[in-house]
Amino acid sequence: MDSIPNTPVTENDAPRIYPIKRTNTEDDLDFETPADYETAIKVCGFGRFNVLLLLVAIPAIMAAVFETAVVSFILPSAECDLNLDLVDKGILNGITYGGMIVSAVAWGYLADTKGRKNLLIWGFVIDVICVICSALSQNVVQLMLAKFFGGFVICGPFAVLISYLTEFHGTNRRPQVMMIIGIMFMTANIVLPILALSILPNDWSFQIFNMKFVSWKIFMAICGLPSLLSSILLCFLPESPRFLMSKGRNCEAMEAFKMMYSMNKGKSRDSFPIKSLIEEVKQKQYKTANNQCNISIIGAAPRIENNVELKSSKKSNTFRELCSKRNLGLCLVVCLMQFFILLGLNTMRLWLPQLFASLNEYEHISSEATSMCKILEYSVNKTEIVKNVIDECVVVITPATYTNNIVVACVGLVTYLIAGTLVNKIGNKQMQIIGLSCAGVCGIGLYWSSSSVATLIISSLYVALCSMANTSAVGASANLFPTSLRTIIVSMAMMLGRIGSILGNVLFPVFMSFGCIPPFVMVGAVLFIGCILASILPNTSKLELK
Repeated sequence: MDSIPNTPVTENDAPRIYPIKRTNTEDDLDFETPADYETAIKVCGFGRFNVLLLLVAIPAIMAAVFETAVVSFILPSAECDLNLDLVDKGILNGITYGGMIVSAVAWGYLADTKGRKNLLIWGFVIDVICVICSALSQNVVQLMLAKFFGGFVICGPFAVLISYLTEFHGTNRRPQVMMIIGIMFMTANIVLPILALSILPNDWSFQIFNMKFVSWKIFMAICGLPSLLSSILLCFLPESPRFLMSKGRNCEAMEAFKMMYSMNKGKSRDSFPIKSLIEEVKQKQYKTANNQCNISIIGAAPRIENNVELKSSKKSNTFRELCSKRNLGLCLVVCLMQFFILLGLNTMRLWLPQLFASLNEYEHISSEATSMCKILEYSVNKTEIVKNVIDECVVVITPATYTNNIVVACVGLVTYLIAGTLVNKIGNKQMQIIGLSCAGVCGIGLYWSSSSVATLIISSLYVALCSMANTSAVGASANLFPTSLRTIIVSMAMMLGRIGSILGNVLFPVFMSFGCIPPFVMVGAVLFIGCILASILPNTSKLELK
């Protein structure tokens, strides 16, 4: 080992050494000229700061998942307390998405003007208030209003969180970070039914100020803890340096870079080698004799007539580009595909806890063989059936009620991990077509499900394959458009997808009242339509980003 450093380097060895040395070392970077964002983030490296950032993201991601999915787990328990019928359950499942649709544009504007960090902190704080209001609900109308405003609020943090996390990582780390984020989302979907399993079967009941509290209300209140924890932890993190540089706030961006560099490298902030950043936007700032950057507190940057004209020109060009024959056609296909995929996915995903609860309850009161058709018939006619048997509204909640939901979430996580390793081999387009077609078969196949085990297997495959195809579709769709259109088109597609989620959750109980096969034809057929639309889109595997 001691002899290796003394090995002479010959001229023939030089070509192998110098190209490697030039790529990523700080010594090869020119610190005399102002650095751009990618150069600065590269110098900061990957280390303790990034690990801390991802740890803080865990409760933030849980908060976003809990807000959108928690209602589906309390419906069986709250059925008697709130006198819920099937239509009420469908509205409660979809109303959170209604709030998200209404607030999407406003949150997007605030994120671009006020910053990522402030939006995340205040968004999670207000979400805690909405969660408390949900837990205090004494009737179905109060719960609907609380969940609507919960969706209205969580839309901001939900959308901005991904941008905030990726903007602290360089180009070579972002794909890995996206994979980690995906795993976090799937893990949160596992934690929620585990939490439901540990709380909802308990017979807890007490009163405070004439308000009755039971296990499902306690469960909803506990689901607000991730939002509270996230709002506290995010206070200790800096604003996104990417956002700061885009607003001309280079001094604050420099401080963020110095913080990252110090934590990752274990050095002092003053040792950060970059001394200045490129000015992407002119602001009222100047350097003192000590080379310290001060920002004028007079107000916003001066309004320059030419700058206003430039912004107006950009908006006009963006609209003209969007309305071009190619982009408009692709945009229509992408939005419709997202509409049908999320209609099928979120309808089944949010109704599964109720269906599994009905399955478990049916097995307790009947010795007949269990099939999905009998479960639907029981769910539709439950009021009359229960009155004939025990003459009162009673819900049977046991740990087994939520065990199936944990299995579904675990299957989804495994499928996501497998898809992550295969997507580069078979391509995004093929992944979408295979996932949607197989999920469509599973959706219609639930009609012939003749046992609880078969129902669990088929529904798990449906949710897992549909989730995989949806993730692949979002990534592939973004690559079809130039940078100037990418964000707005993805936002439009997600909005159409949320509308599909609301429509599906409202139509599902309506179709249940028509018979056994209509709801399964609906969740299967919409995925086949999505599959056809996916086959129309160009293959993005070899498509360069524009």
